[in-house]
Amino acid sequence: MAAGNAGSESGEGVQVRKSGWADLYLQEDWWAIWLGVGTMVIAIVLFSSGSTVLKTLAINPGGLKWSSLGQLTDHFAQNAHLYFYQFIAWLVIFGVSCRIMGIKLSEFIPAFVFLYILSMIMFAIAGWANAAKFNLEAPLVALVIGLIIANLIRLPKWMDAGFRVEYFVKLGVILLGATFPISLILTAGPVAIEQATIISLTTCLVIYFIATRVFKLDRRLAAVLGVGGSVCGVSASMAIAASVGAKKEHLYTSVTLVVGWALAMILILPFVARALGLTAGVGGAWIGTSEFADAAGFAASSAYGKMAGNEDAAIKAFTLMKVIGRDLWIGIW
Repeated sequence: MAAGNAGSESGEGVQVRKSGWADLYLQEDWWAIWLGVGTMVIAIVLFSSGSTVLKTLAINPGGLKWSSLGQLTDHFAQNAHLYFYQFIAWLVIFGVSCRIMGIKLSEFIPAFVFLYILSMIMFAIAGWANAAKFNLEAPLVALVIGLIIANLIRLPKWMDAGFRVEYFVKLGVILLGATFPISLILTAGPVAIEQATIISLTTCLVIYFIATRVFKLDRRLAAVLGVGGSVCGVSASMAIAASVGAKKEHLYTSVTLVVGWALAMILILPFVARALGLTAGVGGAWIGTSEFADAAGFAASSAYGKMAGNEDAAIKAFTLMKVIGRDLWIGIW
């Protein structure tokens, strides 16, 4: 991912900018690592001392199961101080890191406030007592809200400062990894990596040869499409585009296809998995081989896990197959 994010367009191709020590504090990838590891260290220290501070900061209305607006209002009123502490904690963490990376706080802060309020609305909808009946899971609600805003509401350009999608997802994946028991990785990890290897090799080569032999596409475009479709979508497309000197339109083509597929599969895969009668774990692993993007796959596996009655198993199986198994191929390709 770092290679893709560090790329810059020059002339016809996408070139790789040389990495330096400054990347340790100027790249989102590294900040996600620092914050993820730092959060884990703090959690261990607090847990050892018997503190429950982090648990209180993890509050959200998603598990409330409210049936009336009065219940929802009472929840926010009784826990207003906890939401305030949570907001301040994340605002400081992301605000300081984004400022160091060169983002203006005058633009980031109001955009972050907007995102935080939206996230509370999203979780509140998912916390409705009848939400499961209509499949209103938090990731799917977020997707619908995002699509509505992107297509019907014109937001000011400066708000992009707070829409750090890759940054938030990377930190989330690192923290998700912190919940993984080592025993699970040791026992299921090799199988996941073996299956993911078959998926990556087969998918990439099939896309590449069909693109070049059947449709006679430029080999650079074929390579970007192949890796984007077999590894991790946008990030893989960006990384391979820089590696093969692809034209910028090649990258845009791949990204458009990846995003379109990811959005469709978030909605389709959970229902197909349920129609096939897959268990939560098997469904999550299957989604891990079918989705291109980490965030989209996480949303789909989370939704199916709740459908199947075991969200944790679905997410862990997805993470083993996708994040641990397939994503490592980005560097190899």
